[in-house]
Amino acid sequence: MILHPQLEKDCFVLGQLPLSALLLINDRNYPWFILVPQREGIREIHQLSEADQQQLMRESSLLASWIEQAFHADKINIAALGNMVPQLHIHHIVRYQTDPAWPAPVWGKVPAIPYTEAEKEAVVAKVAGLEGLRRIPPHGTV
Repeated sequence: MILHPQLEKDCFVLGQLPLSALLLINDRNYPWFILVPQREGIREIHQLSEADQQQLMRESSLLASWIEQAFHADKINIAALGNMVPQLHIHHIVRYQTDPAWPAPVWGKVPAIPYTEAEKEAVVAKVAGLEGLRRIPPHGTV
């Protein structure tokens, strides 16, 4: 599976769930994860098979529950926009009442602040606890 160039540019690949690649947006303003179903040519959830739709919902719910606990979220924002990146991808953003965009949406509020290597590794270590996630080596193929 090839990621859209914008996702490749903005994200780190953290691993693979049964259906979806798990990505981390390189912006330490918010713990911001993305699920990308590994199906070619899919732009919308309704284009997935019924079984894949159900699997995506399971993975999204699993991820949301996990990040809510792991990051002590005040709120989890989940969205599938696709205006800039047509490849189907689902954003899962940890929100805090103290984050720079609260309570507004995060898009375009503040410039992204890239993770340091140590900060990225701390998130990667937390992700290791996500049930069913298969780690992909750095620069591995999704």
